[in-house]
Amino acid sequence: MSQQVTIVGGGLAGTEAAWQLAERGFAVTLYEMRPTRPTAAHITDRLAELVCSNSMGSILPDRALGILKHEMQTMGSLIIRTAFKHALPAGSALAVGRDEFADEITALIGSHPHIDLRREEVTAIPDGPTILATGPLTSPALTVQVQKLTGRYLYFYDAMAPIVAAESVDMSVAFRQSRWDKSSADGPGEGDYVNCPLNQAEYEAFVHALLEAPKTELTGPDVELERYFEGCMPIEVLASRGMDALAYGPMRPVGLCDPRTGRRPHAVVQLRQDNVAGTLYNMVGFQTNIKWGQQKDILRMIPGLAAAEFVRLGQMHRNTFINSPMLLHPTLQYRERADLFFAGQITGTEGYVGSTMGGLLAGVNLARLLDGQPLLIPPRETMMGALLYYITHADADNFQPMKANMGLLPDLDKRVRGKQQRYAAYAQRARAALSGYLAENTFTPVIQDEISTIRPA
Repeated sequence: MSQQVTIVGGGLAGTEAAWQLAERGFAVTLYEMRPTRPTAAHITDRLAELVCSNSMGSILPDRALGILKHEMQTMGSLIIRTAFKHALPAGSALAVGRDEFADEITALIGSHPHIDLRREEVTAIPDGPTILATGPLTSPALTVQVQKLTGRYLYFYDAMAPIVAAESVDMSVAFRQSRWDKSSADGPGEGDYVNCPLNQAEYEAFVHALLEAPKTELTGPDVELERYFEGCMPIEVLASRGMDALAYGPMRPVGLCDPRTGRRPHAVVQLRQDNVAGTLYNMVGFQTNIKWGQQKDILRMIPGLAAAEFVRLGQMHRNTFINSPMLLHPTLQYRERADLFFAGQITGTEGYVGSTMGGLLAGVNLARLLDGQPLLIPPRETMMGALLYYITHADADNFQPMKANMGLLPDLDKRVRGKQQRYAAYAQRARAALSGYLAENTFTPVIQDEISTIRPA
């Protein structure tokens, strides 16, 4: 048996890293503090629990997250393979049945002969080969130790969207339709999303209610900074930016037609299926920190949700991440200790897929380090490489978590007219760059499924 490896954190990044190492024959001790010590956001004790949305973003091959998923499948990601196995209807996005997904990951990790899963809190950074994948909800005790090690850490506030019982949605008002899918408005039961339409008066009344609603006070050190991640902004914060901010953001009505009027609504709230049974729906983009009592009343102002049963209300939690540009190599190694890797959201790779990517690369690179092989740094032309380059080369004084996006990729050698054609060219270049790089570095994935889950353009 190869050398013992320690991984702290049983989320997406930690379980991906553990699987990559264990499948390569390393003895892995994986620590997950739940349920011994709960967090502010997790509900269960399952590994790889999806705590906010159940969406992993686009599956289109010429979109940032579609490109990233393809790259991770090419490299043998357990998380991405399992997510597709438990996919739910969501148009061109990968929505996941969160319970079934987490159940399978927990079973696979817990039964692996090379993984020793320990339900214990880690309060000190372990010696020896280690991956810290404790995520944005790192325990206070370990956060102190990370701060002592790094000398500096950062944070932002993240929010969760409410979840509604499907049977409590008034479908005489709401309607099923996916954006730009005209056929789904012609009959009941079509389309992947449930849409709650608002006219201008209903929308403006809703915005005014948001602005006047009492908010849950944030607590903790440095709370006066009150920083939010732009990609997960509370709706009341967005509403404060102007009357039309929500109508051009999470409540945009483009590509939708209300079958009651035959016209596009002034604004719309979309609900996305959240479990396999189709009994729960997530309010898309509706993260909020409004106090729970008033939150129910305000959300029930939305047409179709007057009698809504909320199985989870929105809330916020403090997320910790390190200043990766100051502290990490693009291999995800800590600069001052070669056998210590960081992975997941604690590094500033925001979103489920980006965080999992960090676990994948950290696991692969720690295995290669222990085997005496050169470590991998994917080319910047790939989405993996571009995201890793960002978190290790960004301006350290203004560093903020980043999701995969096309703006991270280097410019094309030749100008390509048209957004669709340009994105297709980026995607083609990324595939070629990763294929060539992995061949040059004799990389063999531990999972070699046929890649057929990404939809054609």
